[in-house]
Amino acid sequence: MEHKALAIADAQFKLEGDDATFVGYASTFGNVDSYGDTIVKGAYADTLATYGLPKMFFNHDSSAVPIGKWVEAKEDDYGLLLRGEFTPGNALAQEVKAALKHGTVDSMSIGYALKKGDYEDTPTGRTIKRVARLAETSIVTFPADKFARVDLSSVKAFADDLAQVETIRDFEYFLRDAGNFSKGAAQALTARAKALFSLRDAGDDVGAIKNEAEIVARLERMTQ
Repeated sequence: MEHKALAIADAQFKLEGDDATFVGYASTFGNVDSYGDTIVKGAYADTLATYGLPKMFFNHDSSAVPIGKWVEAKEDDYGLLLRGEFTPGNALAQEVKAALKHGTVDSMSIGYALKKGDYEDTPTGRTIKRVARLAETSIVTFPADKFARVDLSSVKAFADDLAQVETIRDFEYFLRDAGNFSKGAAQALTARAKALFSLRDAGDDVGAIKNEAEIVARLERMTQ
């Protein structure tokens, strides 16, 4: 699962009425984001038609009860516009709403999946033409790309994502998206990984590394 964050100011996020509902853009089109990616209009059409509305969490914590629900999601010329409601009686939802009003929480982030063929590589990153699935959209304390660490609380999920990596460039994106590394940290660690595992060039197949558990273990030691 990849993450991509957008500051509330860029998301044109606002509370409405009695502050129980809110509206904002979770993703914008045609811009090169902090990952070097550009998402094109129409990228979310298939996932919304197939899977419906995403879940709503705080800080991508899918182990917790959702803090609310998205009641509308649609694309316009600017981006993916979402309208949501906080769950009445949910203590965390009330805390998040208070933090939004006070400005201490200031970002939205999507949790999504891509498949081969959904994007094209560019000199800076990717042009994303289709999002295979938009699973959740979170209100987050920090944009995902400002983290320089990897969350290894779920090693199985981490290894499952790693199994999709085929090239060194895929590995960099894995660190940035699944691992929440900053762009600079991901590039530095990718270069370090090439040296550690004696990969010959940017086209090498990470499948040549037979023991994925060893990669997870080494990454965990690097981030301690």
